[in-house]
Amino acid sequence: MKEVEIWLQTFSPGSRTPIYRHSCEEVFVVLKGSGTLLIASNSHEKHPGKPQEFPIFSNSTFHNPMNDAHQVWNTNANDDLQVLVVISRPPVKVFMYEDWFMPHTASKLKYPYY
Repeated sequence: MKEVEIWLQTFSPGSRTPIYRHSCEEVFVVLKGSGTLLIASNSHEKHPGKPQEFPIFSNSTFHNPMNDAHQVWNTNANDDLQVLVVISRPPVKVFMYEDWFMPHTASKLKYPYY
């Protein structure tokens, strides 16, 4: 990656990101807590579709490919989930979805995304 952006994100118990995708790669390093990663690897169809669910936990690392819709969710009722996030190619265009079956053409562009 020639250009990167790095940030620290903390999710309180029960909180989550919106369902979104973006035109860059993303790497998450879980520093603290646990939760669930939802990712729709078939995002290149008409809509993201039913996501796969993966448990995430302290010291785990995961990669989100370019344009795969995903959501990070702190499913732990007692502790914060803290992740270090690295993205390529900033600034990033983010497309947000109301649900996993919302058509790509109806997603909402958020640019630039901070």
